[in-house]
Amino acid sequence: MGKNKNIPLQAHLSMFTAEFFWGLMAPLGKDALTHGIDGIDMVSFRVMGGAILFWITALFVKKEKVPTKDKLLFAAAAIFGLVCNQCLYTIGLSITSPVNSSIMTTSMPIFAMVLSFFILKEPITLQKALGVFIGCCGAVILIVTSAAAVSSKVGDIRGDLMCLGAQLSFALYLSLFNNLIKKYSVFTINKWMFLWATLMIWPFTGFHIFNIDWAIIPMKTWWEAGYVVIFGTYMGYILTMVGQHSLRPTVVSIYNYVQPIVSVTVSVLTGIGVFTVMQGIAVILVFSGVWLVIKSKSKRDLNTTK
Repeated sequence: MGKNKNIPLQAHLSMFTAEFFWGLMAPLGKDALTHGIDGIDMVSFRVMGGAILFWITALFVKKEKVPTKDKLLFAAAAIFGLVCNQCLYTIGLSITSPVNSSIMTTSMPIFAMVLSFFILKEPITLQKALGVFIGCCGAVILIVTSAAAVSSKVGDIRGDLMCLGAQLSFALYLSLFNNLIKKYSVFTINKWMFLWATLMIWPFTGFHIFNIDWAIIPMKTWWEAGYVVIFGTYMGYILTMVGQHSLRPTVVSIYNYVQPIVSVTVSVLTGIGVFTVMQGIAVILVFSGVWLVIKSKSKRDLNTTK
């Protein structure tokens, strides 16, 4: 009984850690994208690196039998969860600013809430809607305040729209493939999804990769790219899948609000920005929104209480 009670806590901690890793990925990834590699390179490294790491890991865990039908479903899931999501976000990040890309990530809970209503028949309660709204307000305040204190650089509408599309794509993945995600282990899901993503992306990007001028790329860029692959991809997706096994899509997506908090914290610690009163208000709003959505009842909970 005690073990079952710990499952939700483990799921929430997993989601928080994954979003922490992704919060660091935006500034590190942006720096790499301005020092020798571009968005196409980074996407290609992410999917192939993820595929290699997950297939190696799969050798040391319990094997699961995956019927052909589900293998094909993993291909479809990879289109929304990896190919569209990563291509749109990474290339969008290379065009726009990290601040603007972070603002776009706060839109995903809205997409997830609406899609869960239509696809999973999950009710949109007043508490859940209020939580998403409050969290979104906090994240926007946080990022806008950080932008005003740190940089005057303006983003690009093309990159902003691509990052927005990435959130819609991932929200579709969470809603459409919710049952598939809960059917298999973290490693089975990811090894097949990243394999499919690699097979879909590399035929179009391979020539571009082979023409990289490797000699001029600084070592710092490779360390940053390595972080994106290992922590922002491998570890991030493992932890996310752990959370998805127990948490509802809307709850999973609400953790996107952790990303801008991490970005601001990094800025403060490195002396780039300062922690203002407005940022403190934003943090309170973000976590209040997370709490409201976590406490909201799913369709399953509502049926249980009838």
